[in-house]
Amino acid sequence: MTPSSGRCMLAISALIGVALTSCVGTGSASSGGHRPVVVAAENFWGSIAAQLGGGRVRVTSIITNPNADPHDYEPTTADAREMAGARFVIENGIGYDPWAQKLVDANPVAGRDVLDVGRLLGVPVGGNPHVWYSPSNVQRVIDAITAEDKKLDPEDAAYFDQQRSAFESTGLAQYHRLISEIHDKYAGTPVGASENIFAYLAPALGLDLLTPPSFLRAISEGSEPSAADKAAIDLQISSHQIKVYVYNSQNATPDVQRQIEEARRAGILVTTITETLVPQSATFQAWQVGQLEALAAALHQATGR
Repeated sequence: MTPSSGRCMLAISALIGVALTSCVGTGSASSGGHRPVVVAAENFWGSIAAQLGGGRVRVTSIITNPNADPHDYEPTTADAREMAGARFVIENGIGYDPWAQKLVDANPVAGRDVLDVGRLLGVPVGGNPHVWYSPSNVQRVIDAITAEDKKLDPEDAAYFDQQRSAFESTGLAQYHRLISEIHDKYAGTPVGASENIFAYLAPALGLDLLTPPSFLRAISEGSEPSAADKAAIDLQISSHQIKVYVYNSQNATPDVQRQIEEARRAGILVTTITETLVPQSATFQAWQVGQLEALAAALHQATGR
């Protein structure tokens, strides 16, 4: 998916007047009564924020439609209004959702905090933006969101600590268990992937991702992969160098579709992952667990282990 080139700036500017007008006279950056309003650019971060905040915050996610491209999303008037009322904004950064920061910059609100996940993790613009596929990155975001909740509502600090503890020990239990089991059972297994959305998860699972990094990045950024990279992947598939092929079903380009067909003809197991929650009503952990279970099943079938 291609990073935004700033095409949505005019649309954002047109929305700001509406957002500002809708907020005149509120006297507060929060439109949720005593509950601080949290706006997440994407629903994978929004799901986590909602579970950590519980009944003490109101969380809204802007990107919820699985068919929406976060890179090139064009905010609506409702999005601008939500952002205008936010006390706390969570954006992915790293060039993934530039429209979110433009909304923030165009409508400054005193006392509003912004969590740029890429900046938190030290991943610069141009780096791999799919940081929610790294378990350690997810933990750092959990810590940052909890700290911000306690800052916004210090009287409920103990409640937010309890929410984090429950989320980590219970909510994410199966997610962490599957990651550990796949690592223990299938570490070193060679796999292929369609783009760099899988580049964070593969090492966490101990899998050997053989696809050329330049191909992974090209597909993710919407550029044309090199002929050499495509030939290398064709060879990996035809000679069974990889056991499983993992692809992003929300970004299946013609090159990726061809590789999927070749893999299936060669008897190589194919499994999918997505960028945003599928279904959109799922929690972060239910979404991830479903994908991990499918991957584990494919690895089991491919290796016999």
